[in-house]
Amino acid sequence: MTARRVAYDALRRIEGDGAYANLVLRTMLDRSGLTDQDRRFATDLVYGTTRMRRACDALVDRFVTSPPDDATRTLLRLGAYQLVFGDVAPHAAVSETVGLAPRRTRGFVNAVLRKVSATDMVWPSEAARLSYPDWIVDLLTAELGRDDALAALVAMNEPAVATVRDDGYVQDESSQWVAAAVEPRPGERVLDTCAAPGGKATALAAAGANVTAADVRPNRVSLVVENAERLGLDLQCVVEDATCPSFPAGSFDAVLIDAPCSGLGALRRRPDARWRIRPSDVDDLVVLQRRILDASAPLVAPGGRLVYSVCTLTAAESIEHPVPDGFEIDDRPPPVGTWRPYGPGWRVLPHDAGTDGMVLLRYRRVS
Repeated sequence: MTARRVAYDALRRIEGDGAYANLVLRTMLDRSGLTDQDRRFATDLVYGTTRMRRACDALVDRFVTSPPDDATRTLLRLGAYQLVFGDVAPHAAVSETVGLAPRRTRGFVNAVLRKVSATDMVWPSEAARLSYPDWIVDLLTAELGRDDALAALVAMNEPAVATVRDDGYVQDESSQWVAAAVEPRPGERVLDTCAAPGGKATALAAAGANVTAADVRPNRVSLVVENAERLGLDLQCVVEDATCPSFPAGSFDAVLIDAPCSGLGALRRRPDARWRIRPSDVDDLVVLQRRILDASAPLVAPGGRLVYSVCTLTAAESIEHPVPDGFEIDDRPPPVGTWRPYGPGWRVLPHDAGTDGMVLLRYRRVS
């Protein structure tokens, strides 16, 4: 079993069966017996080819007169990624990829990849060059302006960098900034309404707060329990639907809503997400987010704090939500982080500090 074979098999599952890249690759690597170096190579091939799928198709389709079958299409994408984006020697990229093809298509795959390696590319569009659906490029350009949109899209084509907290938990730095923005104090009652896998909840607990970590799915709550136990932290972990919580009104000094969102600020760590999300999904998520906000706000005690965050960049999923009844905007700068003022809240773009893109809103309960 070679790294390219593992990558090809994983890509077939992702492209053909709709499998999630991180889940299917982890399983295949565990069974592969590959060395650490080859595991890293296979991971780059899978994540990179998935991320750059549209660009790879554009590179290949110049030399294809009729659509290839799905398995051959995957091989061509894998080869094109190595040739143009993967920093692989051309002879190795072509010969090793051709070696994965069945005998009947080897000549075709060889011919196409050799032409890709020898022919300069004229990209039909920025969306094709950067390998995003048109609607994502159009939306972020409208939201951010052309320069910031292109910079964000370029940044989200780079592999995510692992950031390790002092306690050993791996968590994107922007997520750490969101937890800090709750400003938890020892002994305070804090609810994390959408807590899984537990990064922000454990950060709040590590600051001394009495944390209740809730999530709607039992298997996701189990992840929070495992992470808390590994870190030696005491959290109350519960299965709870954030749209209809069972907690009494005014139960918490602070409530964090790290809401389900489109993830359009975190596409670097979710290589297949750009091909899964649809514009209608954003509309549905806005409705869900407002239901969670409306249900969670009454749980905050008088004088308490409500913090809302999303790892997306859109106004509809963040600053266009109305201020909850009985609350006012807390417009103080967040205590840590590279945040830009954004309407009544704050936003970090992926290229600002090498983090996920994130929007943060903070409110105080006044009645």
